Amino acid sequence: MNILVCISQVPDTATKVAVGPDGKSINPQGVKFILNPYDEFAIEEALRVREAHGGTVTTLTVGGDSAKEVLRTALAMGSDSAILVKDDVRADSFVVAASIAEAAREIAPDAILFGRQSIDFDSFQVPSMVAELLDLPNVSMVSKLTIDGTSANCERDVEGGKEIVSVSLPCVFSAQKGLNDPRYPKLPDIMKAKQKPITERSAAAVSPRVVVHSMELPSQNRLGVVVGDTDADLQEIVRRLHEEAKMI
Repeated sequence: MNILVCISQVPDTATKVAVGPDGKSINPQGVKFILNPYDEFAIEEALRVREAHGGTVTTLTVGGDSAKEVLRTALAMGSDSAILVKDDVRADSFVVAASIAEAAREIAPDAILFGRQSIDFDSFQVPSMVAELLDLPNVSMVSKLTIDGTSANCERDVEGGKEIVSVSLPCVFSAQKGLNDPRYPKLPDIMKAKQKPITERSAAAVSPRVVVHSMELPSQNRLGVVVGDTDADLQEIVRRLHEEAKMI
């Protein structure tokens, strides 16, 4: 079983983010970057499939040199090899998807796993784009995955419940929280991962479909008025929502 896991480097949710001087991107100074949390489920599931059926797990990311850190995390978890698609700009989701698809054509994996989405751009687009570019089936929000030979049975989260689907391989899957409990890399594996080679390749020669014109942080001009719980206070809340906030 040849499995490709596509991961992303994202800012830590606890990091205070500032807009960069260009007004179109974040300022990386002082920002801690981590492996996208949803991608941990994808890596873990790939490792479990390999343990059950044999084969190899290849981890790939699109980004600059700093993205090698998340690849080394994947290697420490147990990935067999790692690929960095060099793209310092990460122009848009289409360029990322096209770069992944280009590499996947050469690898010819039986399954491609993603996290359900990255927590920075939250576009929720790349897995389905890759599936379309490769003309493969796509199952998103997978919370349970069972692979049997050339097919897979999936349980996926839908509004208000679960959906059970069957799909033939190769296929693109995106992992939902709850699919598994990702393992923690052990110290010896972390040290070994630092010495393992990372293959580098160029990004796809395609033009971005989306252009960022500006980026700004949410407004902080909240009044922060605190009221009590008496009838008069409740009437005051309603008045403020109607006359000042114009919400009702």
